[in-house]
Amino acid sequence: MNSHMKGLLCLPSTYLALPILLACGLTLLTYDLPADYIEGLLLLAVTALAVVLLDVHARVRIPEAARFRARHYAGTRDSFVALGFAGLIVLFCVIDLTFFPIPLFDKPSAYASMEGGREHIRHISDICWVLPPIALLCVRSRWLRNMLIAIGFLFPVLVIDRNRLFASVFSFALVILLRRDETRPLPWKSVGFLALAGTSIFSILGILRSGPLDQITLPFSAMYRASPVGIKWLLLYGSAGPYNFSAMLAKHYSNASFLINQVIPMSGSVATAGTDIPLDAPTINVGTEFFPFLLAWGPVAAVAAVFVLYGLLRWSVRRLCPTVPLFSFLIFLRVSYVCVMSPFAPQAFTWTNVGFIGLCLLMQVLAAWLPNRKWRKPIGNGRGDASAMPLQTMSPHSFQ
Repeated sequence: MNSHMKGLLCLPSTYLALPILLACGLTLLTYDLPADYIEGLLLLAVTALAVVLLDVHARVRIPEAARFRARHYAGTRDSFVALGFAGLIVLFCVIDLTFFPIPLFDKPSAYASMEGGREHIRHISDICWVLPPIALLCVRSRWLRNMLIAIGFLFPVLVIDRNRLFASVFSFALVILLRRDETRPLPWKSVGFLALAGTSIFSILGILRSGPLDQITLPFSAMYRASPVGIKWLLLYGSAGPYNFSAMLAKHYSNASFLINQVIPMSGSVATAGTDIPLDAPTINVGTEFFPFLLAWGPVAAVAAVFVLYGLLRWSVRRLCPTVPLFSFLIFLRVSYVCVMSPFAPQAFTWTNVGFIGLCLLMQVLAAWLPNRKWRKPIGNGRGDASAMPLQTMSPHSFQ
C-alpha cells in the first residue's frame, strides 16, 4: 500500500487528473443530474484519463524523497532571500489586519470587501500560504519557524479566506510528505490531522460566510439532503465547479469577457455573481479552472486548457531535477496546488499566479547574484572540529 502511494506522489498527473476525477464522482453523488448535464462530466473525466495515459508514457517523475531530504536550505543565499520575502508577506498581513476590519470578528460578510486600497494589500498578504513551507525549509530557530507557520494558518482564518487556508494546509502537508524518511511509513497521522482540521475549519468558515444552505435550490440527491451541514458544505464546494461547467456546456452559453478579465490585470471584474451567466443557483457561482475557456471558446478550448495546465505542471516538476532548488520547490508547490484545485475554481490562468512564478524566478536570480562567502579550512587541531572553526567560517554547502 505504501509503495503504491509513494508512486502516486511522484506521478505529476496525480495532482491534476485525480482531483478532476474525484470532483466528477462527487458531482454524480451530490446531484440528480439532468441527462444533458452528463456530457460535461464525461468531457472532464475523459480528458483527465487522457492526461494520466500521457503522463505514464512521458516518464517525468517528481524526485524521490531522498533528494528532498538531502537538501538543507537553511543558511544558504536562497533561504536568505526567501526569508526576506516571508518578512514582506508578514508585514502586509499585519497591515491588512491593522488598517481594515477583520471579517472573523467584525462582520463575516465583509470578507469580500476590498475598498480603500485593501485589494492591493491583499495581492501580497494572499501569499501567506508560502510561509509554512518557508518555515519548514529555511528556518533553524524554533520560535521563528512556529511563528511563520502560525501566521500562514491563522491569517486566512481571520480574513475568512478558505482558498488560502487550503493552500497553506496543502503546501505544508506536501512538504512533509516529500521530505519524509523513506525508511518509515508515510506520515498519515500528521497529514490526516491537517486534512481533518482544514476541512473542519473550511466548513465552519463556509457557514460564517454564506449562512445556511436551505435557500439553495439545486437538484440535490437524497444522499446530500441526508448529510450534516458541515458535510454538505464540502460536497457543495467539491461538486459545484463540475456542475456549473456541465450546465454551461448544456446551455451553450458563450461569454469571453470573464476570461479576458481573468488574464488581463485591471481589465474588469472576474466575479460571476450578479452577471448574466445563467447559473442554476446564482449564489453558487464557482467554476472549474477550465470554465472561463468553455465560456469563451467552447469545449475544445476547455480541453486544451487542461493539457496546457498539465504542461505547466510538468515544467515545474522538471525544474526540481536534479537538486531540488528552493525556488523551484516553491513554484512546484504553487503549480501542484492550482492543479489540485482546478475542478473547483480558476487560479492557474491568472496574472497573480503568473506573478508568483515570476517572483520566484526573480528571487532565484537575486540569490545567485549575492556574494558567496568562501569556505575556509578549519584551524587549530586540523581535525575539522566545528569548535575549531572561526565564527565567520561557513560550511562548504552553506551557499550551494
